[in-house]
Amino acid sequence: MPPIFKQMLVKPFITALSMLFLTTFTALSQGAEELEIDGLVLDRSISRFGHQFYFEFSNFWRDLPSTAGFNIEIKETVLPRAGTQLTLVMNNQIVYITYLGRRLEPIDERVEHALYSVMDAMARSNLHQASPDMAKNGW
Repeated sequence: MPPIFKQMLVKPFITALSMLFLTTFTALSQGAEELEIDGLVLDRSISRFGHQFYFEFSNFWRDLPSTAGFNIEIKETVLPRAGTQLTLVMNNQIVYITYLGRRLEPIDERVEHALYSVMDAMARSNLHQASPDMAKNGW
């Protein structure tokens, strides 16, 4: 095939390929703006106890209804010679803090307390969203 025919075939092919790429990329970028991921539990724990706390909390979290719009982050901070501090953050607000010692202790009660605290914070958040005319301090 002569080089002129190759150039005549390559340019339209590249143009068509670039148009296809642009339309696909534009459609995907528009879909990405509409995509929201809600109800996440992020694990930022370090120790075995922190991971166990996260595992048990996330099992309870899956059973809760209406968790859309609420993202939970479990942060763990190591305290030298004292153990660790677990902090639950819901939508960038601290909801619950607990301390775990260096030795294995039952975590079930702490997970339940954390879950009740998160449920209370979710209810308060829904109340504030439902009644925007009320001041936060009640006056």
